[in-house]
Amino acid sequence: MSDLTEKGLPTRSLATPDNPIYRRRVWMNRFNLAMSLATMAFGMFFLLWILWTLASKGLASFGPALFTQMTPPPGSDGGLANAIMGSLMIVSAAIFIATPIGILAGIYLAEVGRESMIAKLTRFVNDILLSAPSIVIGLFVYALIVARVKEYSGWAGAVALAIIAVPVVVRTTETMLLLVPNSMREAAVALGAPQWRVVTMVTLRAVKGGVITGVLLALARVSGETAPLLFTALNNQFWSTDMGGPMANLPVVIFQFAMSPYEEWQRLAWAGALLITLVVLALNILARTVFRQKNN
Repeated sequence: MSDLTEKGLPTRSLATPDNPIYRRRVWMNRFNLAMSLATMAFGMFFLLWILWTLASKGLASFGPALFTQMTPPPGSDGGLANAIMGSLMIVSAAIFIATPIGILAGIYLAEVGRESMIAKLTRFVNDILLSAPSIVIGLFVYALIVARVKEYSGWAGAVALAIIAVPVVVRTTETMLLLVPNSMREAAVALGAPQWRVVTMVTLRAVKGGVITGVLLALARVSGETAPLLFTALNNQFWSTDMGGPMANLPVVIFQFAMSPYEEWQRLAWAGALLITLVVLALNILARTVFRQKNN
């Protein structure tokens, strides 16, 4: 007689087809797997539908003229050169502002004042900014800058986008630094390194790929924002590199052209939307590639 029989336990294994508990678990697993696949297929269907619509309507206007000609007057052909340049300048300025602020704040939260009241308050405010509607941020910057100087400007748009980007960089930097084992910090301190050198030469260097990923994700996050720029940078029909005045930018141009009754503007709006989609997709792929390479 087996040991299981001597102990009064059933000798039949649970993992057999004739066991009712096993069959119930198998069917439950199959049901959950089928529902997961169905949910994924539901989401992918609409995603592919959106991408197909963008590609079918936007590729028709893709060409050299899109990148070399200015936004046209109603009823004329043209391109989005001034809007593309304006978006590049505004977004670059926003990331230039947000990156050092976000990284320094993330370092403070993870390395310096991890459990202090200031750190807890900073995390609370950061969580609010992560979920704050972008139009609210645009109105805030409008009241703070535009209404005071009595002029729309690219700098105001850059500030609005920077406020949106900072929380993403802060959260990513803090999360990455918290993944660094404390043994690395202790080893550096035991060798006599001050805290600033431990942060810059040990912990921050160990998660450099993750921090870069956070910056790229913040860049992708603000690339297509329209509402903040409507209240700050507005638009400009002409070529302008003056950040102190109204500037053309892709999101606002797409919004205005898509709402117009002119077919030429509508085609350019589809092309601009496809361009932003491709840029955001490329940034996300680049961020994941950088992060994966650093992990390997």
